[in-house]
Amino acid sequence: MKRISQSPADPAFVADPYPFYERARALGEIVFWEEYGMPVATTMAAAQAVLKDRRMGREAPVAPQVPEHLTDFYAVEAHSMLELEPPRHTRLRGLVLRAFTSREIKGREGEIREVAARLANDFPEGPFDLVSAFAQPLPVLVIARLLGVPEARADDLLRWSNAMVGMYQAGRSRADEDAANEAAREFAGWLGEIIAERRKTPGESLIDRLIAAEEEGERLTGEELVTTIILLLNAGHEATVHSIGNGVRAILEHGAAEAARTAPASLAEEVLRYDPPLHLFTRHVYEDVEVAGITLEKGTQMAALLASANRDPAVFDRPERFDPSRVVGQTAAFGSGIHFCVGAPLARLELGIAFETLCARWPELRLAAEPEIAPIYHFRGLKRLTVER
Repeated sequence: MKRISQSPADPAFVADPYPFYERARALGEIVFWEEYGMPVATTMAAAQAVLKDRRMGREAPVAPQVPEHLTDFYAVEAHSMLELEPPRHTRLRGLVLRAFTSREIKGREGEIREVAARLANDFPEGPFDLVSAFAQPLPVLVIARLLGVPEARADDLLRWSNAMVGMYQAGRSRADEDAANEAAREFAGWLGEIIAERRKTPGESLIDRLIAAEEEGERLTGEELVTTIILLLNAGHEATVHSIGNGVRAILEHGAAEAARTAPASLAEEVLRYDPPLHLFTRHVYEDVEVAGITLEKGTQMAALLASANRDPAVFDRPERFDPSRVVGQTAAFGSGIHFCVGAPLARLELGIAFETLCARWPELRLAAEPEIAPIYHFRGLKRLTVER
């Protein structure tokens, strides 16, 4: 296995990690990333193999020791289906999928269009930040409505989510960890109050359906209920925020407004391929397994480089090119296997509507300054996208 070195905290790398991925793919389908101390899958074939092989999974074979200052954060993480394997993962995912049916998501289209149109109509005169004006509020308002939590708390949801996701960035600080722990404690406490209220006065939201499932004896504990709602709120908007920002940037830089108006769904797929929000997803190796001719030993932690797989020239013609007319097919943007993103249908619908709404309402929308990349890896998104209409 060949080795490669690249600091994930290097500002130049964070601004544009794709040249590194190209170098990594040239070394092999599985290479050892020195700074992460683990093998990484660089191609679509290798990434899919890692994500789908049941001899590898998310759940750590040995429970990690939790520092005292992170007890609240890991109390939530301990019940997250994203970090679990069957049978607990199967049970939790099955409950959530009952609400995330294609029919349920399709039924939200009018609501999503209304929110997107309202936000777009309120854009100020002169240059403004599209991230804070549109990319952030749209997904958080949509997922809040879906789950049935007060939209008035959208700012808190965004703050809590941002702080908790900060635990997954490269080079996190003690201040990042303290913020994540505090956010987890506040988030869980607030949801406990919401759940207590809903038990008394149930409705038709996703939270109500999860409570009903718990009460029908499907073994969803109170802790699992809180964690599942936090996961859905966080995952339900965090990646979509980045995808909208990355996508609008690509649309404006490449003159793809017409495609956004006429073929928004296929354009969304190209956005997810070209510049996805999640770049690295880890797995634990449960038994010796061979991937792309490399033996991965039991106990190894490794990762699939999702964004590198999406630029694999063996799968995509001229993958470095943003092509609104591309028929994308399979990407790694939502992962694969049993941990494939449950919110993928909702995210795809939101992205298509977001791009179509923006470019139909403001056909002359243009960049007013150089986009500012958020200084984090392995999530990729914009800190600021200054535009004018």
